[in-house]
Amino acid sequence: MKIDWNKVNHPEPAFERFPSRRSVVFGRKGLVSASQPLAVEAGLEILRKGGNAGESPDAAVATSAALNVTEPCSCGIGGDAFCLFYDAKTKTVKALNGSGRSPKDLTIDHVRQQGVQGKSIPASNLNSVTVPGAAAAWVDTVEKLGSGKLTVAEVLEPAIRLAEEGVPVSEITGLSWQRSEKLLQTASPNGDEMLLNGKAPRPGEVIKLTNLAKTFRSVAEHGKDGYYKGRIAEAIVELIQSKGGVMSLEDLASHRTDFVEPIKYTFADEVTVYECPPNGQGITALLALGILDNIEKQGKTKPLLEMEHNSAEYLHTLARVCSQYYVTDPAVHHIPVEELLSQEYLASRAKLFDPTKSNPNIVHGNPVHSSDTVYFTVADQWGNACSYIQSNYAGFGTGAIPKGCGFTLQNRGSNFTLTAGHPNALEGGKRPYHTIIPAMALRGNELFMSYGVMGGFMQPQGHVQVLLNMLRGFSAQAALDAPRFCISAGSPETQNSSSGSAGDINSEVYFEEGISDGIVEKLRSMGHDARKAVGFGRSMLGRGQIIQRVVDLNGNRVWVAGSDPRADGHAAAQI
Repeated sequence: MKIDWNKVNHPEPAFERFPSRRSVVFGRKGLVSASQPLAVEAGLEILRKGGNAGESPDAAVATSAALNVTEPCSCGIGGDAFCLFYDAKTKTVKALNGSGRSPKDLTIDHVRQQGVQGKSIPASNLNSVTVPGAAAAWVDTVEKLGSGKLTVAEVLEPAIRLAEEGVPVSEITGLSWQRSEKLLQTASPNGDEMLLNGKAPRPGEVIKLTNLAKTFRSVAEHGKDGYYKGRIAEAIVELIQSKGGVMSLEDLASHRTDFVEPIKYTFADEVTVYECPPNGQGITALLALGILDNIEKQGKTKPLLEMEHNSAEYLHTLARVCSQYYVTDPAVHHIPVEELLSQEYLASRAKLFDPTKSNPNIVHGNPVHSSDTVYFTVADQWGNACSYIQSNYAGFGTGAIPKGCGFTLQNRGSNFTLTAGHPNALEGGKRPYHTIIPAMALRGNELFMSYGVMGGFMQPQGHVQVLLNMLRGFSAQAALDAPRFCISAGSPETQNSSSGSAGDINSEVYFEEGISDGIVEKLRSMGHDARKAVGFGRSMLGRGQIIQRVVDLNGNRVWVAGSDPRADGHAAAQI
């Protein structure tokens, strides 16, 4: 496959490629793209205070904390975070794993004794709470990747101001908040801390999160100890243990962020995609790209970029590449990353592809139900970029709020399997399979784009689809606007049944509005359980952000950004 880089770096107007709903955003200095406008402004505020290389990580944390205030239905300091950072000075990519571990005393037997019969811990069970990693990730991002000019307190100040003064709730966020109203009311005695007069706020209503502001101030003043020790830690443990959980103060105090070596795959011998290694599912996106490469090399299809975009042939090819089984905590179980990304293995998987029909016998792959997440990206005037993602997992997570803290606890531990011997089986002190993944793509050692697509198990699928859109010459905005598909494995109830396994399910594939009924019908005839995603159901297709680096004809570096119309946010440039 030969990529036309002139077309990629200088895309035609969006209307020539796809009827984009928005224009791209251009900037010479810094740029922020996120799912909430006020969070974008928080990031820009920090960029304006910069002056040293490393502004983008500082601004990313400011954006991240502001998203906790403006979109707590998807993320927060009670959840986890991952980060990729492109260092323009060294032309290298660094990775941060800010996910937490299960309580050391938590076992499958303990969960079974509590009456859990299914394949995973229910999302409302507080044994699904792993140690929240976001707070430590914020502090470590600022202190180890940031400019060195700004303190954690200065970086968190915009979010603290938003929480104390109050924010008007955005439309999509308001709808999500309303859907979780009963959960917040019943998950803990402290639901009023994130409700308005006992009810979920409606779009346009102003809500103050004063207890969340106090939590942020504790981190601002005391760093990680302000969260993992003292009042906040005690409130977390008290709540979890009151509901039959086993998390301890030591579990929180011993938490650490890990800086890890990113994994990568060079697609079409020209663009290298970087992902965080397991326990995140970034390897799934790289496996998909590698299999697509080998399908083409084996002559099973014509070049992907020469196929008609979102044709039945194109969608059939993309829909047959996925993997999930090997994603777990590498500190507990060996994950054969090198072997999985070897050309020998990728070629063997490509041989299973049939260009004429779906293959129901491919196992270890079918992704399960989705989740709510925020992805955002920041670039600075020095050429650095930060690809950042954070999540509570399922919406507000457990919906349980530690007393006086103003945030909900995640339910990431629901991603453990309760099948002993499985690589992702529940064990004490272990990180679970993690869905949230930031991405970056380089051409040589120069940044091509910082991007991601939030949305549970949709994310690696979204990474592949959006990357290929960009390589076709779509603009950053049109690449996000274009209709997508999502492989699903049925309802959460089906996934949590006591029999069967993900590999036994012939996955449903949902195609977004904009993909014609004729193409969907043709895919059904090829053996796909093809369905349409319409209305609010389109949320399963994820919500992405892109910042692309281009060089104009006079040699000037220009940042180009897009923001997904499936969310409330936008992209904006620093002046």
